[in-house]
Amino acid sequence: MSHCVTWLWEPHVDSFLRCNIWHVRGRDRDLIVDTGAGISSLRDALADLLDKPAIAAATHIHYDHVGGLHEFDTRLMHRIEAPRMNPYREFHPLRMSSFPASFRDYFSARDSERGDLLIDAIPKAGWNPDDYKIASTTPTRLLDEGDTIDLGDRAFEVMHLPGHSPGSIGLWEKAPGILFSGDAIYDGALLDNLPDSSVIDYVSTMKRLRALPVTIVHGGHEPSFGRERLIAIADAYLAARRG
Repeated sequence: MSHCVTWLWEPHVDSFLRCNIWHVRGRDRDLIVDTGAGISSLRDALADLLDKPAIAAATHIHYDHVGGLHEFDTRLMHRIEAPRMNPYREFHPLRMSSFPASFRDYFSARDSERGDLLIDAIPKAGWNPDDYKIASTTPTRLLDEGDTIDLGDRAFEVMHLPGHSPGSIGLWEKAPGILFSGDAIYDGALLDNLPDSSVIDYVSTMKRLRALPVTIVHGGHEPSFGRERLIAIADAYLAARRG
């Protein structure tokens, strides 16, 4: 990745839950955007990249994005969802059979040969997937629209992008046109039917994103893309929800 951005992921986690984890290098401190499902230690995996203090920012509360948040001393999240991190009681299964029927249908249609587990390896001997849970933690800084995350030589503006979840955020670096969008927009099937989703909010978010002069979007899932693809994704969503 360019602009001192490194893309990481959890290779043994099912693609449905495989969150993009972004390491952004700054002069004085580094930024980690989302922390995966926490099946194994993200901090350990980042050992060769981290040579200065690190800020971990969660784009939203869902478990595939906050599993390693507790491992970092500086933890950022939008103030709407931050209270839900401690204690963490959100839905966080590792088995397909635990999902609602609509999601089980999705899994079956995608790969009829896959087993029930949403991982294909265990991190260490004796690890039991049925004991998996997200570590509760308290964010050390609450984010709002317009806040800045300063890395010394570069800074990211917080954009509140509700719809997928109430406290979803994006991180916008204006000069190079870089957006870390979380699950507000990515190049895949967008979810607006979760218990805390809002189609009305999502429509507003899509209109806002469509007007943003991005150069590249680093989403919460799937590969990165440019402005032309952002507009196409936003237009497709808006057309579907207006119909």
